Amino acid sequence: MFNRLDHIGVAVEDLDASLALYERDYGMTLVHRETIAEQGVEAALLDVGENHIELLAATGPDTPVGKFIAKKGPGMHHVAYQVDDIESTLAALKQSGLRLIDETPRIGIRNSRVAFLHPKTAGGLLTEIVQPAEGH
Repeated sequence: MFNRLDHIGVAVEDLDASLALYERDYGMTLVHRETIAEQGVEAALLDVGENHIELLAATGPDTPVGKFIAKKGPGMHHVAYQVDDIESTLAALKQSGLRLIDETPRIGIRNSRVAFLHPKTAGGLLTEIVQPAEGH
């Protein structure tokens, strides 16, 4: 069902300070940075082999990541798996009884198509399904 691990999402309070840690101390390379207004985040992707770490900074306190940080503090936010066909994957996951946060995909970082599974039926972890845009 899943092709590979796409990225691990990490909620951070200060994106620039976190980028300094990941680039300077961890030796990772920043490959993309973007504000996704619809999701209320500024996101940065850093390479780790063929996968990524996605740093997420809330654009406001009432956004999903803002609420997450207020409740749990900074740290691991979600895990994301790459798929070829997000619609058929979502249908199969729903058929198996998993609770979908997104019944239909939305636009994510780098114009990918994404959808989230609710942690209560996904092993306690917010899970993202990603269908990359062409060329990514």
